[in-house]
Amino acid sequence: MKIAIVCYPTFGGSGVVATELGLALADHGHEVHFITYKQPVRLDLLSKKIHFHEVTIPQYPLFKYQPYELALSSKLVDMVKLYQIDIMHVHYAIPHAYAGYMAKQMLAEAGIHIPMVTTLHGTDITLVGNHPFYKPAVTFSINNSDCVTSVSQSLKEDTLRLFDIKNTIEVVPNFIDTEGFQNNFTECQRLLMALPEERIITHVSNLRPVKRVHDVIEIFYLVQKALPSKLLIVGEGPDKVSAEALAVTLGIADKVVFFGNSNEVDKILCFSDLFLLPSEKESFGLAALEAMAIGVPIISSNTGGLPEVNIHGESGYLSAVGDISEMAANAIKILKDDATLQTFKVNAKKSSRRFDTKRVVPQYEALYARALAKSAVD
Repeated sequence: MKIAIVCYPTFGGSGVVATELGLALADHGHEVHFITYKQPVRLDLLSKKIHFHEVTIPQYPLFKYQPYELALSSKLVDMVKLYQIDIMHVHYAIPHAYAGYMAKQMLAEAGIHIPMVTTLHGTDITLVGNHPFYKPAVTFSINNSDCVTSVSQSLKEDTLRLFDIKNTIEVVPNFIDTEGFQNNFTECQRLLMALPEERIITHVSNLRPVKRVHDVIEIFYLVQKALPSKLLIVGEGPDKVSAEALAVTLGIADKVVFFGNSNEVDKILCFSDLFLLPSEKESFGLAALEAMAIGVPIISSNTGGLPEVNIHGESGYLSAVGDISEMAANAIKILKDDATLQTFKVNAKKSSRRFDTKRVVPQYEALYARALAKSAVD
């Protein structure tokens, strides 16, 4: 199959999953074309099976906001014609499904009928998409997709609750190459991050308010009072400055390291003993899954799709959003002795295999086959 993948090329979960999906599909012999405004951060290698097409937007003073949707839909039309692409897979309802639908209509005018699969990732539904300005467009885009998937059962239920959806939504979870995530650090490398007796706690996110990074700092504050520990925070976002200030206010700035964005999250996770994800909303929790795949237990909120990923009492613990004291107590429970920590590490790694690439990517391939068969009949 020749597959066009449209995604955000940034550090967020939707872009990471879309990129990993494309790479896995190429490994299965498919020809994959990424179409977006810059090369995705996880897309290091281009080959005969993997192509990248940049969407450029001419700058006109007439426009206060440059029309990316128009540029994207036009680029999709051109690439489908040039490479005889079989199917479009758009990640994120806004604006990709909307642009994909416009491309479909333009192609139909030329006698080319191509199915479109839309994958919903979370904020396109629960935050942005539910805004009154966007809700009609999101509803229209989902209902006019040939196939629709969501990354968790929780997100599917939210979508059906918030929008007037006539289409069927299938749950195809996020995934990870569990074999590719190996804990291969040396003790010497770990000593660069913390003292031998210190536990290393990690948080990875875009540091937006929805991720509750202040809760991360406050949870760590309670943990470090009970156990020698260090906190590593990976990511950039609007709450970074205030989180740094909070660490100073609490007198723990020397125990908190802010890394900024990194392409080497797996290496940082290799040093980690515990992962914190106290988000207010989380459609799936890909960052938690990546940590689990390396063998890092999770302390998280119980919101959205997180209970589908983090199994309470097995791969970590779940708590209500904002329950800082319980999250800290659960963290201490895991970290207090080596035997307990090791049990949780083993269980976290084992639990992550439910979402291995080998299990999930074939679900997408079957979905593509059904969409193509349906399109041929229509």
